[in-house]
Amino acid sequence: MSRKPVVRMAELEIDPDTLETYRALLTEEIEASLALEDGVLSLSAVSIRDNPNRIRILEVYADQEAYEAHLRTPHFLKYKNQTAHMVTSLTLIEVDPIAMRAKP
Repeated sequence: MSRKPVVRMAELEIDPDTLETYRALLTEEIEASLALEDGVLSLSAVSIRDNPNRIRILEVYADQEAYEAHLRTPHFLKYKNQTAHMVTSLTLIEVDPIAMRAKP
């Protein structure tokens, strides 16, 4: 049975008064996830240029098991707990990859 990657998009709105702290915590979480979890293939976060408190995150995991393991890691739980009061809106979107490539 082949492993099917899990690809998700998160759309967040952050309280503008906490944006700098949120961005630092998000960056720390992404760096830890890529360094410590083999099943996290890619995490990319961007903000909307004219509305920087609107954040978009593209997440790619090796499979469902890797995604579920990610949700239980200490670094992810720290991020979730410390940013919960900063997030004013969160939408998780299941997506299907069409073409996803990166240079090594």
